[in-house]
Amino acid sequence: MLSVVLPAKNEAGAVGATVERILALLAEVEVIVVDDGSTDETRKTAEAAGARVVSHPYSKGNGAAIKTGARAARGDVIVFMDADGQHDPADIPRLLARMEEGYDMVVGARQSGSQASLGRGVANGFYNRLASYMTGHKVEDLTSGFRAVRASRFREFLHLLPNGFSYPTTSTMAFFRAGYSVAYEPIHAAKRIGKSHIRLLRDGTRFLLIIFKIGTLYSPLKLFAPIALLMFLLASGWYGYTFFHFNRFTNMSALLYSGAVMVFLMGLISEQITALMYRDSGGGQGSEDSAG
Repeated sequence: MLSVVLPAKNEAGAVGATVERILALLAEVEVIVVDDGSTDETRKTAEAAGARVVSHPYSKGNGAAIKTGARAARGDVIVFMDADGQHDPADIPRLLARMEEGYDMVVGARQSGSQASLGRGVANGFYNRLASYMTGHKVEDLTSGFRAVRASRFREFLHLLPNGFSYPTTSTMAFFRAGYSVAYEPIHAAKRIGKSHIRLLRDGTRFLLIIFKIGTLYSPLKLFAPIALLMFLLASGWYGYTFFHFNRFTNMSALLYSGAVMVFLMGLISEQITALMYRDSGGGQGSEDSAG
């Protein structure tokens, strides 16, 4: 059986049509709508369209809704998608076809022309390049919420997933770290129906947090080591300048050298903590291989 999970918060205007399209398109599928504390008719609309609805008594966040849906799903494969009309149910068979090639996760990679703000597009491009560097694999869309996963694999990492909006980043990096296979399938994301729950100003700090999360979820040393090297080179350059001109070693050089050592040691400690996070994930040997 296939399970399709749609996290929804005040999506009464779009969730019904989305559920109906999924049920009309796919056979032997259960559609689970996780009502994340909606104050409109989301629950009634989803149930009328034929979905099984699991409700949160109050809003817990998109990631929390994803975790609730993953626990409730009965299928061996779970498809996560938005309930706001951005994701086309007609793309689901293409994701499933890639899964049949042996992949553990297939992500719908949004192509140019998809509806997104300029700022969000630039941020996503930066995330993709950083994640590609960290993993050694080309990451085409790190933050896409449209993805198909093997349920047993995905549930291994539920304890890592945040309750907020960065569950796609966390799950993708976790799959890579555990040595599971990840593929990308091109999709087009339409303009959402209704009002977005993301606020650029309010969520602006997530940019830096996600960058560090990318590093700490995969190989922290790849993030910390270049910073330590830069500080070491700055310290050496400043020491060379002050020694040549003033024949002395300054406090600034000492501070930069000390900082370089501390950052490098933080990276080593974080690397060991990250390894412990995945020790019991079932990735075992694959985790060690992918970290190299």
